[in-house]
Amino acid sequence: MIAETQKNTGCQIIADATSARSLKNNIPLDKIQEVRPGTEIMIGEVSVKAEKCRHPAAAPVTFIITSEDGVKVFHTADSLPYPEMASIGEREKLDVAFCTVGIAPGASPETGFEIARLTKPQIAIPYHTNSASEQKRFAEILKTNMPRTACLIPEQNKIYQISKRK
Repeated sequence: MIAETQKNTGCQIIADATSARSLKNNIPLDKIQEVRPGTEIMIGEVSVKAEKCRHPAAAPVTFIITSEDGVKVFHTADSLPYPEMASIGEREKLDVAFCTVGIAPGASPETGFEIARLTKPQIAIPYHTNSASEQKRFAEILKTNMPRTACLIPEQNKIYQISKRK
């Protein structure tokens, strides 16, 4: 799917070392950028920073993506919570955090909430699940414990636009 998307759009692919190696046979080398924690790549006015990830895969990373208008998104890439997420949240002042709530080993609505608690985003999105009940449980925990953080449960084939609050 990644190779097909890249072929159809000509986009740049930013990936951890293991993923980049597996994609090199299907994507032009000049369209893949390999990142490790601490790496920052600029694509036009968009910043993509790689951070640590807590996942059993070989060399995964999480991503902080800052849009042209300053919206900061934390894509946790299947990560479970880890203590440094608190400093990421404090440093980055995140607008959106994708919170892993299922499928990944050890992930649950509770661990997803822990990601939100540590990072303190304006909007928390429960993802990486095929269970509406896991997303609903996450939303309930979030509402009870962090009422100022909005929960967005994504709908398939729906486009969302988030802009910086003034």
